[in-house]
Amino acid sequence: MGCRQISVIVLLLWVLGFSDKTVVRSAVEEKGTVFVYGREAVGTVDEDFICATLDWWPPQKCDYGTCAWDHASILNLDLNNTIFQNAIREFAPLKIRIGGTLQDLVIYETPDQKQPCLPFTQNTSLLFGYTQGCLSMHRWNQLNDFFRKTGAKVIFGLNALSGRNIQPNGEAVGAWDYTNAESFIRYIVQNNHTVDGWELGNELCGSGVGTRVAASQYATDTIALRNIVNRVYKDVSPMPLVIGPGGFFDAAWFTEYLNKTENSLNATTRHIYDLGPGVDQHLIEKILNPSYLDQEAITFRSLKNIINNSSTKAVAWVGEAGGAYNSGRNLVSNSFVYSFWYLDQLGMASVYDTKTYCRQSLIGGNYGLLNTTNFTPNPDYYSALIWRRVMGRKALFTSFSGTKKIRSYTHCARQSKGITVLLMNLDNTTTVVAKVELNNTFSLRHRKIVATSQLPLWVSSNGEIQREEYHLRAKDGDLHSQTMLLNGEALQVNSAGDIPPLEPIHVNSAEPITVAPYSIVFVHMPSVVVPACA
Repeated sequence: MGCRQISVIVLLLWVLGFSDKTVVRSAVEEKGTVFVYGREAVGTVDEDFICATLDWWPPQKCDYGTCAWDHASILNLDLNNTIFQNAIREFAPLKIRIGGTLQDLVIYETPDQKQPCLPFTQNTSLLFGYTQGCLSMHRWNQLNDFFRKTGAKVIFGLNALSGRNIQPNGEAVGAWDYTNAESFIRYIVQNNHTVDGWELGNELCGSGVGTRVAASQYATDTIALRNIVNRVYKDVSPMPLVIGPGGFFDAAWFTEYLNKTENSLNATTRHIYDLGPGVDQHLIEKILNPSYLDQEAITFRSLKNIINNSSTKAVAWVGEAGGAYNSGRNLVSNSFVYSFWYLDQLGMASVYDTKTYCRQSLIGGNYGLLNTTNFTPNPDYYSALIWRRVMGRKALFTSFSGTKKIRSYTHCARQSKGITVLLMNLDNTTTVVAKVELNNTFSLRHRKIVATSQLPLWVSSNGEIQREEYHLRAKDGDLHSQTMLLNGEALQVNSAGDIPPLEPIHVNSAEPITVAPYSIVFVHMPSVVVPACA
């Protein structure tokens, strides 16, 4: 079996130094090798790669008999909640995309807006099942203050259906009426508020959701948005990004759109709900199936090729990704098991040069990074935060020789010139013991360093070179658990609403990496410097 030597260990002692805890389990151990190709990066992400969404859904939004949004709408969120504020601050910064299905029904209560500012009202006979809603400038001012206090970077999704007529065949025809949108943008600038990007529309591309707009018309409207931004921000720096189309990928539509937007577009956004409906009883099976996870790479690759072969200067973003649509599934998309899907998506997106990845949602539905009612972090919040702290901007091509149940990704490290390896074990019984090799030609070598009073943090007092490891597991081994363990300790906010510290354990770099069944490990290797990261 070569490097895949398998041995059955009847009583495998995992003495990992997790707060003096010893876990005794029976398991199968399998060896493997992580190959990291470090000569050059295969993809580069934004500094603020991690992004999350805030949506417009009112409490009446229900799916499959479950109403999971409560007061998580942009219009009714408790912006004074301490946990909420602290959760955003920890990312320093978190990119937040404001948008969703109802954004194309929103009017903005600017001084020249003559219509009454009324909330969304449920009406199943109307497009998207709701009446027109309104964002008051009083509420926007509250939001702006909140974003400023928490250091968030804001991407605002504009109503792209204004002025259009929806035909019997489902197509929305006519030019975009940008009068109200431009008035709102001017209000932002006149009041010295900050919006880092303006995105046009939500899920109106390709075949659309509810309705659709032709690529040629959408390109014309995007150019109009660019002209507005250029006019209104002519004396303001930096100028915000222009982003679109914010919908599901359709190769022909995106090709035409990107070619016709010329240089007006900074980022092209697509949405990902590759796991199917939240009501699907087989979500966990899909998440734990490597072949299923691999399928999304086809679309990442296709969009990358379209961008490279077009005249656009736009970069690829994932503007909204919830995995399971219609608000996700309770105790799946808000539990530990979802981190396998989420972190795999972040890793895959990075490899294909996707600059930003926006998770649906920051809060709201069953797929929020934060609990909808009490704002406490769900497991994926911690997965995202650890990614933010240890995974740098450059993605390195990585492969794994051994079991197919290991997902592997490597980035240049954020806090050193070394690398950080992410390994996820999708198997429920096999412990994987992995070594790391560079460029498939030589193994890592770790030399002894003479101890001094100014040794770097990854060198022990006796000169032993160490690495940092973050082992993530579900409480009690329950994949449905909403409590994540970091190195054996439950991650929980304290009574003051503070996010807990995320401390690694230190391991001798000469030792292989141990990945327990159904676990995730980030391995920061500061002493491993490759050309791409130097």
